[in-house]
Amino acid sequence: MNDLHDVDRGPQAAPRVLPAIVLAQLGGTSSWFAVNAVMPDLQAAYGWQAATVGTLTAALQGGFIGGTLVFALLAVADRFPARAVFLICALLAAVTTLLAAAVAHSIPALTACRVATGFFLAGIYPVGMKIAAQWHPQGLGTALGWLVGALVLGSASPHALRALAAQGAGLPWQAVFVAVALVTALAGLWLWLRVPATPVPAGRGPGLRLQALATLATDARVRASVLGYFGHMVELYTVWVLMPVILMTRLVGPAVSWAAFVVLGAGMLGCVLGGLWAQRVGSARVAATMLAASGACCLVAPWALASPAVLFFGWLLLWGVTVAGDSPQFSALTASNAPRDAVGSVLTLTNSIGFAISALSIELFVRLAQTVPLAQLLPWLALGPLLGLLALRPLLR
Repeated sequence: MNDLHDVDRGPQAAPRVLPAIVLAQLGGTSSWFAVNAVMPDLQAAYGWQAATVGTLTAALQGGFIGGTLVFALLAVADRFPARAVFLICALLAAVTTLLAAAVAHSIPALTACRVATGFFLAGIYPVGMKIAAQWHPQGLGTALGWLVGALVLGSASPHALRALAAQGAGLPWQAVFVAVALVTALAGLWLWLRVPATPVPAGRGPGLRLQALATLATDARVRASVLGYFGHMVELYTVWVLMPVILMTRLVGPAVSWAAFVVLGAGMLGCVLGGLWAQRVGSARVAATMLAASGACCLVAPWALASPAVLFFGWLLLWGVTVAGDSPQFSALTASNAPRDAVGSVLTLTNSIGFAISALSIELFVRLAQTVPLAQLLPWLALGPLLGLLALRPLLR
């Protein structure tokens, strides 16, 4: 990778670039949970079962897994201009989100649209991290804290849009899809216009690309951060999908959407503060602390679910902060130790495997939630953080 001290874009430009990348990531990932936000409306309109939300979420995750796998094996993020990849994928994700609104009456058609949206998100989330890594080779944990925080807030934003639509002028649920599509497209254009171009590294041959990707298994430090990330992914998206279900034990109507936005959006605070803290203690310690705290939130679920309102919502806020706060530090650890001219591909392949684990976890826990009480089910999510902490031990030494 060419150094950032080139004459056309010196290091003094990096602080101005990060806010632009963060805003683009915020808007570009807003389509992630668009269907989840309006699922109560879809269930009321078409009589769908509650388990449908798990199927549709797994469909998007599946598309993302396929997209990241293709992008990693073809080294798209390392061989082509990252800005162009981000722009094209943002525009296509906007199109598939609009199509989802048009075909939402059909579960097979809506599922296909969500798969396509997930595929194009593979050119937004990991590519945004690749761009941040190019501009911030030092202090990457802090930079990715802001970037992944934007992903968290962007993913939570459809819940706020749905609440506004319900409380405002009685706008239909389709308005959420239209708004999300517009924001996604504008995010791609924003990054293209506001982030300067970076040099495209010399292309690697297929053998060298595979050798670089093999560092996930052969390099002890990369392997530790990647396996820790996989444990984190057992918990993260399953908690996000189940959060409205948890909130419905106390709230009804638009209040559920507002609370979901606040709790899930609180993850941005964990990402940003964790990134700042990483400057003092290192990314591995921050990731381990967040992982341990979110695992503890899983374990205390039986007591928290039956606790007074102050403790109940305090528990959820702490969970929202910590369940996402370790994510940027895992990415920073992996990016820092991966081969410099294959950072994008290594991050993308790691995302692919992590989201495959996430999809399996979502499908399992959402189906179990139909018959198993939440107080008995949620503590089992702590297995993910436990495995992640065990994997992180080499980096904590």
